[in-house]
Formats: sequence, C-alpha cells, structure tokens
Amino acid sequence: MSLAVAGMPSLIHEGRIGGVSVGDLITRFGSPLYVYDLAAIDRQVVALRAVMPPNADIAYALKANPSLAVVARMGGLGLGGDVASAGELATAVRAGIPPDRIVMTGPGKRDDELEAAVTAGIRAVTVESPGELARLEATAAAHARRVPVLLRAATSSHAPDESVRIIGSDGASKFGMDDADLATAATHAVRSPHLRFLGVHAFGASNVRDADALVTHARATAARAREIALEAGTTVAIVDIGGGLGIPYADDETELDLGALGRGLTELTEAWPGDPILSGARLLLEPGRFLVGPAGAYVATVVDRKVVDGSTVVVLDGGIHHVLRPMLVGQSHRIVAVGVESRDTERVTVAGPLCTGLDILARDVELPRPDIGDLLAVLDVGAYGFTESMPLFLSHPTPAEVVVEDGRSALVRPRLDPGEWLDRQSLPSW
Repeated sequence: MSLAVAGMPSLIHEGRIGGVSVGDLITRFGSPLYVYDLAAIDRQVVALRAVMPPNADIAYALKANPSLAVVARMGGLGLGGDVASAGELATAVRAGIPPDRIVMTGPGKRDDELEAAVTAGIRAVTVESPGELARLEATAAAHARRVPVLLRAATSSHAPDESVRIIGSDGASKFGMDDADLATAATHAVRSPHLRFLGVHAFGASNVRDADALVTHARATAARAREIALEAGTTVAIVDIGGGLGIPYADDETELDLGALGRGLTELTEAWPGDPILSGARLLLEPGRFLVGPAGAYVATVVDRKVVDGSTVVVLDGGIHHVLRPMLVGQSHRIVAVGVESRDTERVTVAGPLCTGLDILARDVELPRPDIGDLLAVLDVGAYGFTESMPLFLSHPTPAEVVVEDGRSALVRPRLDPGEWLDRQSLPSW
C-alpha cells in the first residue's frame, strides 16, 4: 500500500467544506459521514465539457456514485447516464435524466433488466454476448419495439495501458465479445426488425491519467466500429469509448491533461464527416470517477491512539467497511486532519474499528498529531466510496451522506443503525 500524503490542497479549508463547518456536520449528522461538494462536481463537468468536440456526449457512470442527489445534479447539468443495473436505471430516471440520454452496460443483465431497458425506451443497450443479443431481441419483439444496441468489444482488445487495466482482468475477459462474435452480432442486429445497430462500445482500463492512451483507445474503438459496420453493410451512429478518465490520489501523481485529451478527440472526430461510415457518428464518453471523485470526503472521529512496536496507530470509528478502495486496490487516499493544522506533525498509521488486520486506511502518513475526538477526512472518495464498500460487516452504523454547496448542507441519505436491518430479519418459524 502506498503512502498517503497530506500536503495537497483539498476540498477542506480551515475546517470547512463547501463553506460548511465539518465539525458542525458531524454534530448534526453523526460520525462517520460522507460529504459531497456539489460545486466541485460542477467544476469537473465544466472542465471536461470545455475540451470536448462538438459531436461528443457525456453520460455519467452511476457505478461511481449512485447517490440520488449526485445523479440529479448530473441530470440538471444536462449529462446522460450510464447504468449497469435495473436499480441504477430506476435511480437515473428518478433523478430526472431522460431515458433517451441513458445507456445500459454490464456483463450479466437479467431478463427483467433487459425488459426494464426496453420499456423505458433508453438511448442504447450495450450488448455483451450473442446470447444476450438474442434475449434482448426476444424481449423487444414481445413488446413490439425496436431497440437501439451497441456491441461491446472484448476488453482485452482495447486496453490502452497494461498498468491501468481493470482489477481482475488478467486472463480471459468477462467483458464483451471477441472479433468473430462481434461481426456476427452486428450483421444479425442490422437485419433484425427488433434491433437497431448503433455502433461499438469498448472500455478496458480504469483511472487512466494519460491523455495519449485515452485518445489511442478512442481511435482504435472508432476504427473497430467502422470495420464492423462496413462488414455488416451499415453506418455508425455512436462510438462509445467508455470512461476510465483518472484522477490523482497522491501528491506525486499528475492530473489528466484535459487539453491534450480534447485536442486528440477533436482531431479524431474532425475526420469523420468525410467518411460515409462515420459521417453521422457521435462520440460517447461515460466518465464517473473524474466527475465525482474529487468532490467527496469521508469524515471519521479518532476513538483511540496507541504505540505498537514503536509505531503510532490512530483508530477511527470508521474504516474499510465504508471506504474499501484503499485496501481493495492497495493505494491509500490522501488523509487530512480537520481543524488542528497548527499542531506539530507525526507519522501515524490510520486504522478502522473492524476486527481484521485488513482495516487500514493509510500507513505512515504525516499528520498534525491526531488526538482522541479529532476528525480525520479521507479525500477523493466521491467515487467508489460508500457503495463500493461492505457496510454490513460487523454491524456498525452506516454513514449518512450529505451534500454541501455555498454554505448550505442537506442530508441526502440518512445514517442507518444496525437495529434497522436487524428488524428486517426473522427467525424460522418451524
């Protein structure tokens, strides 16, 4: 696990986030707590939009953070939604994202999820296999619909950088189709009265901060979509390059060069009008982490401190059951002490309250001396934070989620105490 460092400017300034006192938030909503700054989300959206070519669309990937308030903010900013389940589809619709701006991805869609996509009339269903295409076609026929489809190319074919491949992607990929199945599926979709071929989706990496790698991936995806459409005797309406836009998690990591990304994508798409296969195509991006990651903080309270084998350990009332990513990917997030910046610093290990040695948020991080009762904030958790974790483990309360903006705060998901899910269980009656 890499070192966490605390010197980089963050969401939290002088004990406040979005103009609201972090201490006051903890008093009102409890500890631990997730806080999202909506203005920070706005800044990320504006920055990305500013460099995109005119024929590019952005669909927010709900998997990064499906909080209804966050998704509604994306919808209010005019973004589409990339959903990976019927639950996420329902969230996107309730958040106000029009169905014609929603695409559904995911390698294991159930029949009821395909039916939900068909009846909702979404922009496209990304199809992962010939079998899924057949099930979707049957569902569309049963509802007398013609469903727009994107065909997903196997992940391993288009990963832009082996250093940023998706966790668990070694060996055979569970995502997408190989070249032979892709071509067969495209031909079938073009001929079917219940399917409408739109193009190709390809995504093979996560948290990419190399603009050149992202552009190379986009170029390869466009070329593959063109080839598939040509073989099937049709044109391309959408080139879907997925997401994967990265953010730095440590001071020594560089940010994604948005200018270079925008120039590369613009150069790519400027050639499309002269190509009869791609002349009407739109580029689709599905970022999640880039848009919401920097906007989130997880705040927890120091409940104990001790020295073990000469190392100082501070124990929080929250840990990897709420913020699993540091342990899952082996990379610590930045951690800052709230409201005690003037103290002398020390190097500490930051741990959670769980009965497992895995419950470590950061090792050997330098912070102003944390004492019992102090607040520590884990940064850059607006994406792959609470909902990627394991909140039921050891029956601790789940954190509330709060949004802040311009000195205002609002509770958007309440704290859940263990008694509430205990009440939903029962003993066998026999």
